Amino acid sequence: MISNKMMEQVSKSSVIRAMFEEGNRLAKLYGRENVYDFSLGNPNVEAPEEVKKAIIEIVQQEKPGAIHSYMNNSGYEDVREAVAQHLNKKFGTAFNAHNILMTVGAAGGLNVVFKTLLNPGDEVITFAPFFGEYNSYASNYDAKLVVVPPNTVDFQPNLEAFGSMITEKTKAVIVNSPNNPTGVVYSEATILKLAQILSEKQKALGTNIYLISDEPYRELAYDGVEVPYLTKYYANTIVGYSYSKSLSLPGERIGYLVMPSEMADFENFVSAANIANRILGFVNAPSLFQRVIAKCLDAQVDLEGYNRNRELLYNNLKAFGYECIKPEGAFYMFVKAPVEDDKAFAEMAKSKNILLVPGSAFGCPGYVRIAYCVAYSTIENALPGFKALIEECQGLA
Repeated sequence: MISNKMMEQVSKSSVIRAMFEEGNRLAKLYGRENVYDFSLGNPNVEAPEEVKKAIIEIVQQEKPGAIHSYMNNSGYEDVREAVAQHLNKKFGTAFNAHNILMTVGAAGGLNVVFKTLLNPGDEVITFAPFFGEYNSYASNYDAKLVVVPPNTVDFQPNLEAFGSMITEKTKAVIVNSPNNPTGVVYSEATILKLAQILSEKQKALGTNIYLISDEPYRELAYDGVEVPYLTKYYANTIVGYSYSKSLSLPGERIGYLVMPSEMADFENFVSAANIANRILGFVNAPSLFQRVIAKCLDAQVDLEGYNRNRELLYNNLKAFGYECIKPEGAFYMFVKAPVEDDKAFAEMAKSKNILLVPGSAFGCPGYVRIAYCVAYSTIENALPGFKALIEECQGLA
C-alpha cells in the first residue's frame, strides 16, 4: 500500500492537471478545434530560433565527454559564470559562478531550497492567490504552508495581514512575480515594504527568514512594466528561475537558483543545496540544455503573441461584463466568477467546451484562472461561449 503522505497527495491531485485531462477527453468527443482549453500554462509561442541553432551547433561540435557526462552537482562552472555575468549586466548585481546552482526547472529549484532550509514543523508563508504546488513542496519536508489571505482590490500582497502571521516557526516566505494566477507584477513599493517587515521581524525574533523569489515569468512583462529584482532589496533572498516560459522550454526542465553571498549562512547553504540537488534525485540539471541556455542568455520569446491574446481576451471579457484586472505579466488572467461558487462556474463553462481553473485551487475562491497562452483563434472562437456564460449567470441572479 502506498504511503499515507502520498495517499493524501493523490486525494488532492492538481486541479489544473485534472482540467487538462478533461480537455483531452472533450477533444476526442468534439474535436480539438472545438474545445477551448485555458487550463494549463503550456506556452504556445515557439522557442526562439537561437535555441534550435544552439542545439544543432552544440551537438555537431560534440567532443567525447563534453556534453552528456556528469559534472559538478551545481552544474558546469562556465555556464554558471555566464549566467552570473548576464544577471550582473542586467540588474547591476555582483554574482559569480559560486552564487549560481543549475536546477531542473524552477520546481526542482524550489524543492532544493526547501530541502536545504526546512525542518519538520517549520513554516513557509505565501500570499494568496498562489501556485498550488507550493503546498506539496512544503509537505515534502513536513513543513507547513501558511497562506496570507488575498487582497482582491489589486492583488498586490496583503502586507497588513502578513506581519502578524510571522512567528518563530517562520523559516521562509515565497513570492511569485509576475504572478501565477493573476498576472500581477509586485511593485517596488510592495517589495520595499515587504523587505522592511521581514528585516524588522528577523531582528525582533533573533532568527533568519529567507525570501524565496519564484521567477519563471520574469521576462513576460508588458507595457514597459519593471519587475523588481529582489536580491537588491533584502539580503536573505534566494531567486528561483526557469527558462520554461522565457524560452518556451517547459519540457526541458532547465533553470537555476541565485544564492547571494550576502545571505545568512551562505557557505553552508551553498554546500547543502548542492547535496540536496543530488540526493533529491536530480543529480544535476540536464547537461545539453545547460550548454544551450548559455548560448541563449539574451534570447526571448516573441511577447507580441501573448500580448495580442491578452488584449483580445481582456477587452472582450470586460465588454461582456466580467470583472478582472488587466495582467501586467505572465500569460494568465484572473477573472471574478459571475456566480458565487467558482467551481460551479468552471463546471458551467464546460458546457461551452471552455476549460478554466477555479480560483479555489490558488487559495482564492470566487475567481477563475484563464491561461491565454493559446492560439489567437482559440480565444476568438471561445468568446461567444464566454458571452453566453455570463448571460446565463445574470439570468440566474
